Amino acid sequence: MSPLYTVFRFNNPRNEFYEQYFKTNLWNSYLKTVSNTGARHDRISISTENFMKMPLPYPSDEEQQKIADCLSSLDDLITAEDKKLSALRAHKKGLMQKLFPSEGKTLPEWRFPEFKDSGEWTKKTLGQLGKLVSGLTYSPDDVRETGLLVLRSSNIKNSVIILDDNVYVRTDISGANLSLEGDILICVRNGSKTLIGKNAIIPKDMPLCTHGAFMTVLRAQNPQFVFQLLQTTAYERQVKADLGATINSINGTQLEKYVFFIPKEQKEQQKIADCLSTLDELITAQAKKIEALNTHKKGLMQGLFPSIKEVGE
Repeated sequence: MSPLYTVFRFNNPRNEFYEQYFKTNLWNSYLKTVSNTGARHDRISISTENFMKMPLPYPSDEEQQKIADCLSSLDDLITAEDKKLSALRAHKKGLMQKLFPSEGKTLPEWRFPEFKDSGEWTKKTLGQLGKLVSGLTYSPDDVRETGLLVLRSSNIKNSVIILDDNVYVRTDISGANLSLEGDILICVRNGSKTLIGKNAIIPKDMPLCTHGAFMTVLRAQNPQFVFQLLQTTAYERQVKADLGATINSINGTQLEKYVFFIPKEQKEQQKIADCLSTLDELITAQAKKIEALNTHKKGLMQGLFPSIKEVGE
């Protein structure tokens, strides 16, 4: 063990109740009151003596087990749903490897029966498939409580637009290019290299929005299909090649030069897009189900466990 850690070993080996309790944040307030800050203000410490003085809830053994069983059953359900989500994502990844050409190939391994005689796929650049729309540069003075939503990298999670962490600017700001349904939002600059290239398609019924300067929008002729192109390993390889060892951005001119092989027929493109989009919908629904279960468990734990203050009383 690192000296920054310690181990607390319960007298009773059956400590599922406290395993669940320490997953809550109900005991964090106690740590804040007894912790010390050293020379480095980004670190705090707590003495063993103070840790051992922490007041803990202690219902009867029977009630402890009842609570532990209740929460553990939810954990088992969440784990099972997580496995379903992983299986769906793995299925889509495997399907994409079959439906799009592998490196060095011009044709995929699988084609839908009605397109087997449709000939070779054709080489296209991203710039030929759509146009890039630049993002908005704004200052803190432009920020408002409500107004024009500015989409940023934090609004993309698992290739889906989320609206949990929003920034708004005044609606009369100049230089804002409004985002449209079907636009593909792409992160082209970020302090974290792992976020560069991540993308999501803008759905319908979005609030009035634009995108920030560290983002770009690809406005494509066939957005659903092009979005799936941006989920392929071919796209990932080209992003990785652009970043190199130190660069944390993709140049728009370079992004437009990214090369893909695509079907000549629009109908085949749409067939592939429809197939993969259906899977995306299942994946999104499954992720929301897991999120709802986690929220339910969090609320349940707050109801089943008392706060530190209540324990102290």
